[in-house]
Amino acid sequence: MIVPPASSNGKLMRRVVIAGGGTAGWMAAAALAKTMGDVLDITLVESDAIGTIGVGESTIPPLVTYNRLLGINEAEFMRATQATFKLGISFENWKDVGETYFHSFGTTGKDHWTSGFQHFWLRGLEKGHNHSYDDYCLELTAAYQGKFAHLPDDAMNYAYQLDSGLYAKFLRGMAEQHGTRRIEGKIRNVTLDPATGLIDALELENGERIEGDLFLDCTGFRALLIEQALHTGYDDWSHYLPCDAAIAIQTESVQPPVPYTRAIAHDAGWQWRIPLQHRTGNGLVYCSRYLGKDEALARLLGNIEGKTLTEPNFIRFQTGARRKQWSRNCIAIGLSGGFMEPLESTSIHLIQRAILRLLRMMPHHALSQRDIDEFNDQADADMQQIRDFLILHYHATERRDSAFWRYCGSMDIPDTLAQKVELFRETGRVFRKNDELFAENSWVQVMLGQGIRPQAHHPIAGKMRDEELDRFLAMIRQNVAKTVASIPPHQAYVARYCGADQGA
Repeated sequence: MIVPPASSNGKLMRRVVIAGGGTAGWMAAAALAKTMGDVLDITLVESDAIGTIGVGESTIPPLVTYNRLLGINEAEFMRATQATFKLGISFENWKDVGETYFHSFGTTGKDHWTSGFQHFWLRGLEKGHNHSYDDYCLELTAAYQGKFAHLPDDAMNYAYQLDSGLYAKFLRGMAEQHGTRRIEGKIRNVTLDPATGLIDALELENGERIEGDLFLDCTGFRALLIEQALHTGYDDWSHYLPCDAAIAIQTESVQPPVPYTRAIAHDAGWQWRIPLQHRTGNGLVYCSRYLGKDEALARLLGNIEGKTLTEPNFIRFQTGARRKQWSRNCIAIGLSGGFMEPLESTSIHLIQRAILRLLRMMPHHALSQRDIDEFNDQADADMQQIRDFLILHYHATERRDSAFWRYCGSMDIPDTLAQKVELFRETGRVFRKNDELFAENSWVQVMLGQGIRPQAHHPIAGKMRDEELDRFLAMIRQNVAKTVASIPPHQAYVARYCGADQGA
């Protein structure tokens, strides 16, 4: 099926209008302008009077690839955004109070083509080895020792801890350099073509009318285009992910920045701590059914380090996903398309995925319903796979010390997650489906960390004689330890490579 084009007289669909700035809007503008600026007319509408959520400070490794695709100089970008490196997330008090595990980037050990490394590690436990699974992961070991370096062949997997507001500003400069036109103003109305039902223009409060062929909704939770104008619908996932509020605040740095984010569980949610070069980002995520706003603020202020630099930013949200990320000639980018709480730093990643997916499916003379359906199928799979991974952290817990955790531990979970958990529990196996974001090692680290221990391992691990297994495991541990010993402290590396005091 071919949807009638928004443009008339068979003209190319070249007018792209981005509603809203912030991280989502300027990530989209920069990518479209850099990649297709010669064939697209790109306009971004935003108002300085409308604030952005702006707390997405912790990222995951695909952003490294995204920046490279756009030809961004890493050191320059990191100076401009006051960024540090991130090797993973430390999860504290999740399995139980007082217990910690680490979800690192990269791989652990050495896989066999038939099975993941965890099967050889499990065989080692049977044979009396007492080394933690952590000891076989380069990124994890480096993170806990506060070390970082770029290694040959990209052997160290990493992401960034950054100021998302400064990232948007950095990308704005890039987008405008490649031809993006920015219009200051508040959107008063979204007008639809009465014949096709497509969006034909944004009307601003000053009376200006911004016409376009394709519209990107980057208006955040308000979802002015995709929901308020097109009434796309929203699937509420708060049954699975009950936290619905957050408070964010920034503090002065009081110690060298570590190359990881901390996620510290409390009795009604969790707290983040993200060290940048010039400050630390802090926030408390909680379920308002179990914790009041004032009590949540007091708890956050009682668990931060350093002088506060900002007033508390109170955020309300509903976890879930828009029923269609692409509806008619409008595509939701970022929070307008749904929200997965920030536990695994996926918000900026979902922006990135939507933009790259759009670039691969950019319409030419007309909108293709096949393109739209494929886009929505892929986006829906992304959201559901991330949803399941987040639920795992809450549900697979031994905590029963509060009503919140008792609810999480006993709630129903999606069949897709139950299959993944029980497969791992029975066999030690994890399978990555349809290019899903979180790889086998991520699932293994979190499931082990949350207390799920496999009852069996792959028979291939039994092919090694005991002495061969001993040497194999020892060699991996030694290589990890040797590599980490050879690299510098994270703070020293950041200062030399991209220190903000060097000037942008």
